[in-house]
Amino acid sequence: MRDLPRRSVLSLLGAAGLAGVPGVAAAQPSPSAPPPGAEAGAAPSVGATALAPPPGGWRRVAEDVRNETRWAWRSYVERAFGHDQIKPVSGGHEEFFVPGHPMGLTVVEALDTLWLMELDAEFAEGVRWVKANLSFDVDAPFQVFETNIRMLGGLLSAYHVSGDSALLNLARDLADRLLVAFTKSPTGIPYRYVNLRTGAVSSPETNLAETGTYITEFGSLSKWTGDRKYYNAAKKAFKVTFDKRTAYDLLPWDVHAETGAWRNRYATIGPPADSYYEYLWDGWHLFGDRDLKRWWDILLRGILRNQTDIVGGRLWFAQVDAFTGRRDSRTQSELAAFFGGLLAESGDIARGRAYHDSWTAVQDRYGVLPEGINYTSLRPTSVGNQLRPEYADGAFFLWLATRDEVYRERAYRHYLEMKRTSKTNYGYTILTDVTTGAKGDFCPGYWWSEQLKYYWLIFGDARRFDYTSHYLSTEGNIFLGARR
Repeated sequence: MRDLPRRSVLSLLGAAGLAGVPGVAAAQPSPSAPPPGAEAGAAPSVGATALAPPPGGWRRVAEDVRNETRWAWRSYVERAFGHDQIKPVSGGHEEFFVPGHPMGLTVVEALDTLWLMELDAEFAEGVRWVKANLSFDVDAPFQVFETNIRMLGGLLSAYHVSGDSALLNLARDLADRLLVAFTKSPTGIPYRYVNLRTGAVSSPETNLAETGTYITEFGSLSKWTGDRKYYNAAKKAFKVTFDKRTAYDLLPWDVHAETGAWRNRYATIGPPADSYYEYLWDGWHLFGDRDLKRWWDILLRGILRNQTDIVGGRLWFAQVDAFTGRRDSRTQSELAAFFGGLLAESGDIARGRAYHDSWTAVQDRYGVLPEGINYTSLRPTSVGNQLRPEYADGAFFLWLATRDEVYRERAYRHYLEMKRTSKTNYGYTILTDVTTGAKGDFCPGYWWSEQLKYYWLIFGDARRFDYTSHYLSTEGNIFLGARR
Protein backbone atom coordinates (compact mmCIF):
# COMPACT_ATOMS: atom_id res chain seq x y z
CA MET A 1 0.00 0.00 0.00
CA ARG A 2 1.36 3.42 -0.94
CA ASP A 3 0.86 6.63 1.02
CA LEU A 4 -2.89 6.72 0.85
CA PRO A 5 -4.51 9.60 2.70
CA ARG A 6 -4.85 8.11 6.14
CA ARG A 7 -8.63 8.13 6.39
CA SER A 8 -8.86 6.34 3.02
CA VAL A 9 -7.57 3.20 4.73
CA LEU A 10 -11.19 2.22 5.43
CA SER A 11 -11.48 1.20 1.79
CA LEU A 12 -8.95 -1.48 2.61
CA LEU A 13 -10.79 -2.62 5.59
CA GLY A 14 -11.28 38.06 16.70
CA ALA A 15 -8.66 36.53 18.86
CA ALA A 16 -10.35 37.84 22.02
CA GLY A 17 -13.62 36.39 20.91
CA LEU A 18 -11.95 33.01 20.61
CA ALA A 19 -10.66 33.11 24.16
CA GLY A 20 -13.91 31.35 25.09
CA VAL A 21 -15.02 30.19 28.47
CA PRO A 22 -12.35 29.68 31.10
CA GLY A 23 -11.95 26.23 32.57
CA VAL A 24 -13.24 22.86 31.47
CA ALA A 25 -16.64 21.56 32.44
CA ALA A 26 -16.86 18.36 34.42
CA ALA A 27 -17.11 15.18 32.34
CA GLN A 28 -20.61 13.91 31.73
CA PRO A 29 -21.68 10.65 33.41
CA SER A 30 -21.08 7.61 31.26
CA PRO A 31 -24.18 5.82 29.98
CA SER A 32 -22.79 2.40 30.77
CA ALA A 33 -20.20 0.99 33.13
CA PRO A 34 -16.62 0.45 31.96
CA PRO A 35 -15.73 -3.10 30.96
CA PRO A 36 -14.49 -5.54 33.58
CA GLY A 37 -10.97 -4.72 34.74
CA ALA A 38 -11.26 -1.10 33.58
CA GLU A 39 -12.36 0.51 36.82
CA ALA A 40 -10.89 3.95 37.41
CA GLY A 41 -7.42 3.63 38.87
CA ALA A 42 -7.16 -0.09 38.14
CA ALA A 43 -3.85 -1.39 36.87
CA PRO A 44 -3.81 -2.00 33.10
CA SER A 45 -4.65 -5.59 32.28
CA VAL A 46 -2.26 -6.19 29.39
CA GLY A 47 1.46 -5.69 28.97
CA ALA A 48 1.99 -3.86 32.27
CA THR A 49 5.35 -5.56 32.89
CA ALA A 50 6.42 -6.13 29.30
CA LEU A 51 9.64 -4.11 29.66
CA ALA A 52 11.68 -2.82 32.57
CA PRO A 53 12.88 0.80 32.47
CA PRO A 54 15.88 0.88 30.10
CA PRO A 55 19.49 1.13 31.33
CA GLY A 56 20.32 4.79 31.81
CA GLY A 57 16.70 5.74 32.22
CA TRP A 58 14.19 7.38 29.93
CA ARG A 59 16.39 10.34 29.08
CA ARG A 60 18.84 7.99 27.39
CA VAL A 61 15.97 6.65 25.26
CA ALA A 62 15.02 10.22 24.37
CA GLU A 63 18.59 10.92 23.28
CA ASP A 64 18.47 7.84 21.09
CA VAL A 65 15.23 9.13 19.51
CA ARG A 66 16.92 12.47 18.84
CA ASN A 67 19.97 10.78 17.31
CA GLU A 68 17.76 8.71 15.01
CA THR A 69 15.84 11.83 14.00
CA ARG A 70 19.07 13.73 13.23
CA TRP A 71 20.39 10.82 11.15
CA ALA A 72 17.13 10.42 9.20
CA TRP A 73 16.95 14.19 8.58
CA ARG A 74 20.47 14.26 7.15
CA SER A 75 19.59 11.39 4.83
CA TYR A 76 16.50 13.28 3.69
CA VAL A 77 18.44 16.52 3.15
CA GLU A 78 21.19 14.76 1.20
CA ARG A 79 18.90 12.72 -1.03
CA ALA A 80 15.43 14.29 -1.20
CA PHE A 81 15.48 17.81 0.26
CA GLY A 82 12.40 19.75 -0.79
CA HIS A 83 10.63 16.70 -2.16
CA ASP A 84 7.55 15.59 -0.33
CA GLN A 85 8.85 12.26 0.91
CA ILE A 86 12.01 10.17 0.79
CA LYS A 87 12.16 6.56 -0.38
CA PRO A 88 14.52 5.37 2.34
CA VAL A 89 15.46 1.99 0.89
CA SER A 90 16.51 3.19 -2.56
CA GLY A 91 17.35 6.78 -1.64
CA GLY A 92 14.86 8.18 -4.11
CA HIS A 93 11.93 10.49 -3.51
CA GLU A 94 8.29 11.01 -4.43
CA GLU A 95 5.60 13.68 -4.22
CA PHE A 96 2.39 13.46 -2.22
CA PHE A 97 0.09 16.21 -3.49
CA VAL A 98 0.88 16.75 -7.18
CA PRO A 99 2.93 14.34 -9.33
CA GLY A 100 6.17 16.01 -10.36
CA HIS A 101 5.59 19.10 -8.20
CA PRO A 102 7.36 19.03 -4.82
CA MET A 103 5.79 20.94 -1.92
CA GLY A 104 8.36 20.18 0.76
CA LEU A 105 5.89 18.14 2.78
CA THR A 106 8.53 16.42 4.91
CA VAL A 107 10.22 19.75 5.64
CA VAL A 108 6.97 21.34 6.83
CA GLU A 109 5.91 18.29 8.85
CA ALA A 110 9.29 18.02 10.59
CA LEU A 111 9.78 21.63 11.68
CA ASP A 112 8.19 21.71 15.13
CA THR A 113 9.58 18.26 15.97
CA LEU A 114 13.10 19.46 15.19
CA TRP A 115 12.54 22.53 17.36
CA LEU A 116 11.16 20.57 20.31
CA MET A 117 14.20 18.28 20.12
CA GLU A 118 16.50 21.33 20.20
CA LEU A 119 17.89 20.41 16.79
CA ASP A 120 18.19 24.09 16.06
CA ALA A 121 20.50 23.91 13.06
CA GLU A 122 18.17 21.44 11.37
CA PHE A 123 15.14 23.59 12.23
CA ALA A 124 16.80 26.67 10.76
CA GLU A 125 17.73 24.68 7.64
CA GLY A 126 14.10 23.70 7.15
CA VAL A 127 12.78 27.22 7.72
CA ARG A 128 15.24 28.62 5.17
CA TRP A 129 13.97 26.14 2.59
CA VAL A 130 10.35 27.07 3.30
CA LYS A 131 11.00 30.81 2.98
CA ALA A 132 13.00 30.43 -0.21
CA ASN A 133 10.91 27.82 -2.02
CA LEU A 134 7.39 27.23 -0.74
CA SER A 135 4.57 28.70 -2.83
CA PHE A 136 0.91 27.73 -2.97
CA ASP A 137 0.27 29.32 -6.37
CA VAL A 138 -0.09 25.90 -7.92
CA ASP A 139 -2.51 25.09 -10.74
CA ALA A 140 -3.59 21.68 -9.44
CA PRO A 141 -6.28 20.20 -7.18
CA PHE A 142 -5.18 19.63 -3.58
CA GLN A 143 -7.00 17.45 -1.08
CA VAL A 144 -8.33 19.99 1.42
CA PHE A 145 -8.16 17.73 4.49
CA GLU A 146 -4.60 16.52 3.98
CA THR A 147 -3.38 19.98 3.00
CA ASN A 148 -4.95 21.42 6.14
CA ILE A 149 -3.62 18.98 8.73
CA ARG A 150 -0.19 18.59 7.13
CA MET A 151 0.79 21.85 5.42
CA LEU A 152 -1.33 24.45 7.20
CA GLY A 153 -0.85 22.71 10.53
CA GLY A 154 2.90 22.41 9.98
CA LEU A 155 3.27 26.09 9.15
CA LEU A 156 1.15 27.16 12.11
CA SER A 157 3.10 25.01 14.55
CA ALA A 158 6.39 26.31 13.15
CA TYR A 159 5.09 29.84 13.69
CA HIS A 160 4.02 28.98 17.23
CA VAL A 161 7.46 27.68 18.19
CA SER A 162 9.45 30.42 16.42
CA GLY A 163 7.31 33.56 16.22
CA ASP A 164 8.47 34.01 12.61
CA SER A 165 5.79 36.10 10.89
CA ALA A 166 6.82 34.85 7.44
CA LEU A 167 5.51 31.41 8.41
CA LEU A 168 2.21 32.88 9.58
CA ASN A 169 1.88 34.80 6.31
CA LEU A 170 2.39 31.60 4.33
CA ALA A 171 -0.19 29.83 6.50
CA ARG A 172 -2.73 32.58 5.92
CA ASP A 173 -2.16 32.50 2.16
CA LEU A 174 -2.76 28.75 2.14
CA ALA A 175 -5.84 28.97 4.35
CA ASP A 176 -7.40 31.60 2.07
CA ARG A 177 -6.97 29.21 -0.85
CA LEU A 178 -8.47 26.30 1.11
CA LEU A 179 -11.36 28.40 2.40
CA VAL A 180 -12.87 28.43 -1.09
CA ALA A 181 -13.80 24.75 -0.62
CA PHE A 182 -16.10 25.89 2.22
CA THR A 183 -17.49 29.13 0.77
CA LYS A 184 -18.39 27.58 -2.60
CA SER A 185 -20.33 24.77 -0.94
CA PRO A 186 -24.12 25.31 -0.70
CA THR A 187 -24.10 23.73 2.78
CA GLY A 188 -20.77 24.93 4.14
CA ILE A 189 -19.44 21.35 4.15
CA PRO A 190 -16.14 21.59 2.25
CA TYR A 191 -15.49 19.93 -1.07
CA ARG A 192 -12.70 17.36 -0.92
CA TYR A 193 -10.49 19.12 -3.48
CA VAL A 194 -9.69 22.70 -4.45
CA ASN A 195 -7.33 24.05 -7.09
CA LEU A 196 -5.02 26.32 -5.13
CA ARG A 197 -4.55 28.73 -8.06
CA THR A 198 -7.96 28.86 -9.72
CA GLY A 199 -10.24 28.04 -6.80
CA ALA A 200 -12.02 25.32 -8.79
CA VAL A 201 -13.62 22.82 -6.42
CA SER A 202 -14.37 19.14 -6.98
CA SER A 203 -15.45 15.91 -5.28
CA PRO A 204 -18.50 16.73 -3.15
CA GLU A 205 -18.69 13.08 -2.08
CA THR A 206 -16.87 13.27 1.23
CA ASN A 207 -16.69 11.91 4.77
CA LEU A 208 -16.74 13.02 8.40
CA ALA A 209 -12.97 13.33 8.86
CA GLU A 210 -12.65 15.46 5.73
CA THR A 211 -15.50 17.74 6.81
CA GLY A 212 -14.71 18.13 10.52
CA THR A 213 -10.92 18.28 10.93
CA TYR A 214 -10.30 22.02 10.63
CA ILE A 215 -11.32 23.78 13.83
CA THR A 216 -7.90 23.75 15.52
CA GLU A 217 -5.88 24.86 12.48
CA PHE A 218 -8.46 27.41 11.29
CA GLY A 219 -9.17 28.49 14.86
CA SER A 220 -5.51 29.02 15.68
CA LEU A 221 -5.14 31.09 12.51
CA SER A 222 -8.17 33.17 13.52
CA LYS A 223 -6.68 33.68 16.96
CA TRP A 224 -3.29 34.76 15.63
CA THR A 225 -4.64 37.01 12.85
CA GLY A 226 -7.78 38.36 14.52
CA ASP A 227 -9.94 37.22 11.57
CA ARG A 228 -12.76 34.92 12.63
CA LYS A 229 -13.71 33.82 9.12
CA TYR A 230 -11.55 30.71 9.36
CA TYR A 231 -12.98 29.56 12.69
CA ASN A 232 -16.53 30.31 11.59
CA ALA A 233 -16.19 28.22 8.42
CA ALA A 234 -14.82 25.23 10.32
CA LYS A 235 -17.53 25.42 12.98
CA LYS A 236 -20.32 25.77 10.43
CA ALA A 237 -19.22 22.57 8.69
CA PHE A 238 -19.29 20.78 12.06
CA LYS A 239 -22.81 22.00 12.82
CA VAL A 240 -24.30 20.82 9.52
CA THR A 241 -23.35 17.20 10.13
CA PHE A 242 -24.02 17.26 13.88
CA ASP A 243 -27.55 18.54 13.27
CA LYS A 244 -28.18 15.56 10.98
CA ARG A 245 -27.32 12.95 13.63
CA THR A 246 -29.66 10.00 13.84
CA ALA A 247 -32.08 9.17 16.64
CA TYR A 248 -29.27 7.07 18.15
CA ASP A 249 -26.99 10.13 18.31
CA LEU A 250 -24.77 8.52 15.70
CA LEU A 251 -23.29 9.89 12.48
CA PRO A 252 -22.86 7.88 9.29
CA TRP A 253 -19.41 8.58 7.91
CA ASP A 254 -20.25 9.24 4.24
CA VAL A 255 -21.86 12.60 3.35
CA HIS A 256 -22.48 14.79 0.29
CA ALA A 257 -21.09 18.31 0.59
CA GLU A 258 -23.62 19.95 -1.72
CA THR A 259 -26.77 18.49 -0.15
CA GLY A 260 -25.70 17.46 3.34
CA ALA A 261 -27.35 14.08 2.72
CA TRP A 262 -25.88 10.93 4.20
CA ARG A 263 -24.51 8.56 1.55
CA ASN A 264 -24.28 5.45 3.76
CA ARG A 265 -25.68 4.13 7.03
CA TYR A 266 -22.60 3.22 9.04
CA ALA A 267 -20.98 4.81 12.10
CA THR A 268 -17.36 4.16 13.08
CA ILE A 269 -14.77 5.70 15.41
CA GLY A 270 -12.09 4.79 12.88
CA PRO A 271 -11.38 6.20 9.43
CA PRO A 272 -12.86 8.05 7.73
CA ALA A 273 -14.60 9.52 10.80
CA ASP A 274 -11.93 9.45 13.53
CA SER A 275 -10.57 13.00 13.69
CA TYR A 276 -14.07 14.49 13.43
CA TYR A 277 -14.68 13.39 17.03
CA GLU A 278 -11.14 14.30 18.06
CA TYR A 279 -11.62 17.89 16.87
CA LEU A 280 -14.89 18.36 18.71
CA TRP A 281 -13.06 17.74 21.98
CA ASP A 282 -9.98 19.62 20.80
CA GLY A 283 -11.98 22.69 19.79
CA TRP A 284 -13.45 22.84 23.29
CA HIS A 285 -10.04 22.28 24.88
CA LEU A 286 -8.27 24.90 22.77
CA PHE A 287 -10.93 27.61 22.44
CA GLY A 288 -13.47 26.92 25.20
CA ASP A 289 -16.36 26.69 22.72
CA ARG A 290 -19.34 25.33 24.70
CA ASP A 291 -21.16 24.25 21.55
CA LEU A 292 -18.33 21.92 20.60
CA LYS A 293 -18.28 20.48 24.12
CA ARG A 294 -22.02 19.82 24.01
CA TRP A 295 -21.77 18.19 20.58
CA TRP A 296 -18.89 16.02 21.81
CA ASP A 297 -20.84 14.93 24.90
CA ILE A 298 -23.90 13.97 22.86
CA LEU A 299 -22.00 12.05 20.20
CA LEU A 300 -19.72 10.31 22.71
CA ARG A 301 -22.77 9.07 24.63
CA GLY A 302 -24.13 7.70 21.37
CA ILE A 303 -20.83 5.93 20.62
CA LEU A 304 -20.53 4.42 24.11
CA ARG A 305 -24.17 3.34 24.20
CA ASN A 306 -24.31 1.80 20.72
CA GLN A 307 -20.79 0.87 19.63
CA THR A 308 -19.16 -0.54 22.77
CA ASP A 309 -18.30 -4.19 22.18
CA ILE A 310 -16.59 -6.38 24.80
CA VAL A 311 -14.93 -9.44 23.28
CA GLY A 312 -12.87 -11.76 25.45
CA GLY A 313 -12.81 -9.12 28.17
CA ARG A 314 -11.35 -6.52 25.80
CA LEU A 315 -12.98 -3.23 24.86
CA TRP A 316 -13.57 -2.48 21.18
CA PHE A 317 -15.92 -0.22 19.23
CA ALA A 318 -17.99 -1.89 16.54
CA GLN A 319 -19.08 -0.34 13.28
CA VAL A 320 -22.89 -0.08 13.52
CA ASP A 321 -25.89 0.98 11.49
CA ALA A 322 -26.37 4.58 12.59
CA PHE A 323 -30.12 4.40 12.02
CA THR A 324 -30.85 1.17 13.90
CA GLY A 325 -27.86 0.64 16.20
CA ARG A 326 -27.33 -2.87 14.79
CA ARG A 327 -23.73 -4.08 14.66
CA ASP A 328 -22.33 -4.21 11.15
CA SER A 329 -18.64 -5.10 11.53
CA ARG A 330 -16.19 -6.29 14.16
CA THR A 331 -13.11 -5.03 12.38
CA GLN A 332 -10.96 -2.18 13.64
CA SER A 333 -8.42 0.04 11.90
CA GLU A 334 -5.11 0.75 13.61
CA LEU A 335 -5.92 4.42 13.09
CA ALA A 336 -8.57 4.08 15.80
CA ALA A 337 -5.89 3.27 18.40
CA PHE A 338 -5.64 6.98 19.23
CA PHE A 339 -9.13 6.85 20.80
CA GLY A 340 -7.89 5.56 24.15
CA GLY A 341 -5.80 8.67 24.58
CA LEU A 342 -8.71 10.89 23.54
CA LEU A 343 -10.98 9.24 26.10
CA ALA A 344 -8.36 9.86 28.78
CA GLU A 345 -7.98 13.50 27.74
CA SER A 346 -11.72 13.98 28.06
CA GLY A 347 -11.81 12.46 31.55
CA ASP A 348 -12.77 8.84 30.89
CA ILE A 349 -9.49 7.30 32.00
CA ALA A 350 -10.98 3.87 32.73
CA ARG A 351 -12.20 3.32 29.19
CA GLY A 352 -9.08 4.93 27.78
CA ARG A 353 -6.95 2.40 29.68
CA ALA A 354 -9.14 -0.49 28.60
CA TYR A 355 -9.06 0.42 24.91
CA HIS A 356 -5.28 0.86 24.92
CA ASP A 357 -5.02 -2.53 26.66
CA SER A 358 -6.92 -4.04 23.73
CA TRP A 359 -4.44 -2.68 21.22
CA THR A 360 -1.55 -3.75 23.45
CA ALA A 361 -2.76 -7.34 23.03
CA VAL A 362 -2.34 -6.84 19.27
CA GLN A 363 1.14 -5.35 19.71
CA ASP A 364 2.06 -8.28 21.96
CA ARG A 365 1.02 -10.70 19.22
CA TYR A 366 2.64 -9.06 16.19
CA GLY A 367 5.27 -6.68 17.53
CA VAL A 368 4.17 -4.10 14.97
CA LEU A 369 0.47 -3.36 14.65
CA PRO A 370 -1.13 -4.39 11.36
CA GLU A 371 -3.23 -1.81 9.52
CA GLY A 372 -6.46 -3.52 10.49
CA ILE A 373 -7.75 -6.47 12.49
CA ASN A 374 -10.81 -8.56 13.12
CA TYR A 375 -11.00 -7.99 16.86
CA THR A 376 -12.84 -11.22 17.61
CA SER A 377 -9.68 -13.15 16.65
CA LEU A 378 -7.01 -10.41 16.47
CA ARG A 379 -6.23 -11.65 12.97
CA PRO A 380 -5.13 -9.02 10.45
CA THR A 381 -7.53 -7.76 7.82
CA SER A 382 -4.65 -5.75 6.30
CA VAL A 383 -1.12 -6.93 7.09
CA GLY A 384 0.95 -3.82 6.31
CA ASN A 385 1.97 -0.98 8.59
CA GLN A 386 2.43 2.53 7.23
CA LEU A 387 4.65 3.67 10.13
CA ARG A 388 1.49 4.42 12.07
CA PRO A 389 1.65 6.68 15.16
CA GLU A 390 -1.76 6.14 16.78
CA TYR A 391 -0.75 3.59 19.42
CA ALA A 392 2.12 5.80 20.55
CA ASP A 393 -0.25 8.78 20.50
CA GLY A 394 -2.62 6.94 22.83
CA ALA A 395 0.25 5.93 25.14
CA PHE A 396 1.47 9.52 25.38
CA PHE A 397 -1.89 11.00 26.33
CA LEU A 398 -2.66 8.20 28.78
CA TRP A 399 0.74 8.80 30.38
CA LEU A 400 -0.05 12.50 30.65
CA ALA A 401 -3.41 11.73 32.26
CA THR A 402 -2.17 9.08 34.71
CA ARG A 403 1.66 9.33 34.91
CA ASP A 404 1.57 5.54 34.94
CA GLU A 405 4.96 4.27 33.76
CA VAL A 406 3.31 1.39 31.91
CA TYR A 407 2.54 3.80 29.05
CA ARG A 408 6.19 4.78 28.76
CA GLU A 409 7.03 1.08 28.66
CA ARG A 410 4.47 0.46 25.93
CA ALA A 411 5.77 3.41 23.89
CA TYR A 412 9.30 2.08 24.38
CA ARG A 413 8.28 -1.30 23.01
CA HIS A 414 6.65 0.47 20.07
CA TYR A 415 9.86 2.44 19.44
CA LEU A 416 12.12 -0.62 19.67
CA GLU A 417 9.90 -2.57 17.26
CA MET A 418 10.01 0.32 14.80
CA LYS A 419 13.82 0.39 14.97
CA ARG A 420 14.01 -3.38 14.60
CA THR A 421 11.68 -3.67 11.63
CA SER A 422 11.64 -0.33 9.74
CA LYS A 423 15.15 1.12 9.90
CA THR A 424 16.86 0.88 6.55
CA ASN A 425 19.53 2.49 4.37
CA TYR A 426 18.45 6.12 4.47
CA GLY A 427 15.80 6.36 7.16
CA TYR A 428 12.69 4.47 8.19
CA THR A 429 10.28 2.72 5.86
CA ILE A 430 6.82 1.20 5.91
CA LEU A 431 6.21 -2.54 6.22
CA THR A 432 4.17 -4.34 3.61
CA ASP A 433 3.63 -7.33 5.90
CA VAL A 434 4.06 -7.26 9.68
CA THR A 435 3.84 -11.05 9.85
CA THR A 436 6.95 -11.52 7.67
CA GLY A 437 8.75 -8.20 8.18
CA ALA A 438 8.66 -7.41 4.45
CA LYS A 439 9.55 -3.77 3.80
CA GLY A 440 8.26 -1.23 1.33
CA ASP A 441 10.24 1.81 0.18
CA PHE A 442 8.50 4.85 1.55
CA CYS A 443 8.54 7.15 4.61
CA PRO A 444 5.31 9.14 5.11
CA GLY A 445 5.52 12.80 6.04
CA TYR A 446 3.46 12.30 9.18
CA TRP A 447 6.19 10.10 10.67
CA TRP A 448 8.23 13.25 11.24
CA SER A 449 5.37 15.14 12.85
CA GLU A 450 3.87 12.38 14.97
CA GLN A 451 5.87 9.30 16.07
CA LEU A 452 9.15 11.07 16.61
CA LYS A 453 7.47 13.83 18.57
CA TYR A 454 5.44 11.46 20.78
CA TYR A 455 8.56 9.43 21.57
CA TRP A 456 10.58 12.53 22.41
CA LEU A 457 7.89 14.01 24.63
CA ILE A 458 7.05 10.82 26.55
CA PHE A 459 10.70 9.88 27.17
CA GLY A 460 12.50 13.20 27.26
CA ASP A 461 10.95 15.56 29.82
CA ALA A 462 11.38 18.07 27.02
CA ARG A 463 12.49 21.52 28.14
CA ARG A 464 10.63 23.27 25.34
CA PHE A 465 7.22 21.67 26.00
CA ASP A 466 4.71 22.71 28.67
CA TYR A 467 3.42 19.41 30.05
CA THR A 468 0.59 21.14 31.95
CA SER A 469 -0.85 23.39 29.22
CA HIS A 470 -0.46 22.25 25.63
CA TYR A 471 -2.19 21.15 22.47
CA LEU A 472 -1.14 18.75 19.71
CA SER A 473 -3.30 18.41 16.60
CA THR A 474 -4.38 15.20 14.88
CA GLU A 475 -1.11 15.50 12.93
CA GLY A 476 0.88 16.07 16.12
CA ASN A 477 1.39 19.78 15.42
CA ILE A 478 1.88 21.97 18.49
CA PHE A 479 -0.44 25.01 18.68
CA LEU A 480 -0.17 25.55 22.44
CA GLY A 481 2.58 24.82 24.93
CA ALA A 482 5.85 25.77 23.21
CA ARG A 483 8.33 27.17 25.71
CA ARG A 484 10.45 29.64 23.78
